[in-house]
Amino acid sequence: MENKKMAFSGSWYPATARECESSIEKFLREKQGPLKGSFIGGIVPHAGWYFSGSIACRVIASLKSDEKTDTIVLFGAHMHKQSEPFILSHGAVETPFGDIEVDTELADRICDSISIKKRPPSKFPDENTLELQIPFIRYFFPGAKIVVMGVAPSFFASVIGCTAAEEAGRLSKKIRIIGSTDMTHYGPDFGFTTEGSGQKALEWVKNINDRSAMEAMIRMDEEKIIREGLSHQNMCCPGAAAATAAAVKKMGAVRAVQLDYATSFEKSASASFVGYAGILYALS
Repeated sequence: MENKKMAFSGSWYPATARECESSIEKFLREKQGPLKGSFIGGIVPHAGWYFSGSIACRVIASLKSDEKTDTIVLFGAHMHKQSEPFILSHGAVETPFGDIEVDTELADRICDSISIKKRPPSKFPDENTLELQIPFIRYFFPGAKIVVMGVAPSFFASVIGCTAAEEAGRLSKKIRIIGSTDMTHYGPDFGFTTEGSGQKALEWVKNINDRSAMEAMIRMDEEKIIREGLSHQNMCCPGAAAATAAAVKKMGAVRAVQLDYATSFEKSASASFVGYAGILYALS
């Protein structure tokens, strides 16, 4: 079986299963740990595990349930508004815990319904937005398959999310949805310093810019998610977040919960920093 190779193991996250498991066990003990509830999807950050792995881990762990999950649908990728969406066509994805097989049946059905470029493992981009979630997925859902998509920040993001949920339903597949985005990238390293520097800038990012984006995600408002990301630079992957909101609404989500929020400043105080949010979507 053709595999999508790991590109960030040993740097952005640990290289071995033992090291990954040790990190995961630590993450699960942090703050309130995973949440219990009827969660069917979530938003996760994608910085290196040192910075945002705890939030991503606890969101994905919260998606587990007693019911068997057939497939995880993962949205991500750094893309422009005019970028062409893409999907991993077949094969498997490598992780330190072993491979995850691509759900080619669901991927094909999605591509039959809407126009998404199929990319084989050998031509699939190395995307931290996607790869950093996949060891968590393999660990918490060892029997599940995966569908991996890059989603641009345009109106089509909602179409992609709805279609993924609809086609999974037609195939009677039990799925979970994960969207990967970081929040505001602020400071001279990112060319974004509209609010100056220091504590004032940090508070603006946390309490105004990122808060506005999180409120759009919590309301599952796909159009506002896209507008926020493009107009206020408070999401690097608003297409993935919008697709997630559309998919979980189609699946019946009625409520969102903010699991956590942090910035890289807490780990490494710097004039340039990034925000990270963890949000869960529930059926009740």
